[in-house]
Amino acid sequence: MKHITIEKTLCPSVAELQIELVERKGLGHPDTICDSVMEAASIALSGAYLERCGRILHHNLDKGLLVAGRTSPKPGGGDVLEPMRFVMGDRATMSWNGSPLPVYDIVESAAKTWIKNNLRFVDPNRHVVFQHEIRPGSSELSDSFSRSVIGANDTSAGVGYAPLSETESVVLDTERYLNSPAFKRLFPETGEDIKIMGFRDGRNLDLTIAMAFVDRFIVDGADYFRKKHAVGEHLEAWLRNTNRSFDNIGLLINTLDDPERGEGGMYLTVLGTSAEGADGGEVGRGNRVNGLIAFGRPSSLEAAAGKNPVSHVGKIYNVLARKSAERIYNEVPGVKDVVVFYCSRIGCPIDEPLSASARIVPEHGKRFEPIRREAAAVIESELNGMNGFVEQLARGCFRVC
Repeated sequence: MKHITIEKTLCPSVAELQIELVERKGLGHPDTICDSVMEAASIALSGAYLERCGRILHHNLDKGLLVAGRTSPKPGGGDVLEPMRFVMGDRATMSWNGSPLPVYDIVESAAKTWIKNNLRFVDPNRHVVFQHEIRPGSSELSDSFSRSVIGANDTSAGVGYAPLSETESVVLDTERYLNSPAFKRLFPETGEDIKIMGFRDGRNLDLTIAMAFVDRFIVDGADYFRKKHAVGEHLEAWLRNTNRSFDNIGLLINTLDDPERGEGGMYLTVLGTSAEGADGGEVGRGNRVNGLIAFGRPSSLEAAAGKNPVSHVGKIYNVLARKSAERIYNEVPGVKDVVVFYCSRIGCPIDEPLSASARIVPEHGKRFEPIRREAAAVIESELNGMNGFVEQLARGCFRVC
């Protein structure tokens, strides 16, 4: 058995504390766009390497930057004055056996496909300029991919926890509903740029939502506020129907709005994202690998999106820790709350971490020794299945934002 440590902790879970804060940056938020696009680029490049070279070569595409464009939104439809600029950066293997590899074409095609499939009003050929800053990797890191055993490319740690609290689940589910095809059919005037902050005080939950509206669907100021009100009423009903046990869920949308300020008092966009003219984005500044920014939870500052799935533990261990925690919670009786940590040592095999551990809050009255033993077995199973996990990660089977 690998060196695995399982600790018992009696600290209260996040859900038992008086105050809880949880944020979700939605599909069209500039930071989430960066994470999603660069992850799609890594998946596409991994597939191309496998097809052309027989294995995934060294690359890390976790340095994406989205520079806001310039638009003039107005009721009835405004104009795009200057396109967004997407800087795609970091490192990749640019040739194989003396022949160049079309890295730029592969990653840009993946980026355009993601944008077409997820942002209804953004034309990646007209509204986005791609700037390629991907360069060859260092000789030592590139060489590590040709070794018989590929080791960790860094000394780093990953963390994951389970289960999600009710607050976390509501914040995550609400954004996904607001960006679902069903909701967009009902309210096509709502853009993809949605951010939710959940604030729980005891059994009362307050949701503050920033939601871009698309100007071509808005006739005038009165129409905007009427449609925003309709969205709010619909969402309140949806929340009541899906509410678990909160005493009350409060909801506020676009709190900067001011009817007395005309067009300047409405959150209008031309393309449905603030990246068109108000806000830039960057890989790693948004959601963690479970899709949330949960204040009060352990988290890693690593940007998982875009990192290679073969040796970069900043990606591998964060996703694996989340998966391991979910398995422990679901499969080991008596676990109330669990946090899993993996820490690597550069150059060492990724299935042999420097440290693998879990902190578990047991249910009241449950003996800890059986929990400890079964939780350790889950972690050992996850590490033993590393090859299959890495293959799934390379195919994009796990969300990272």
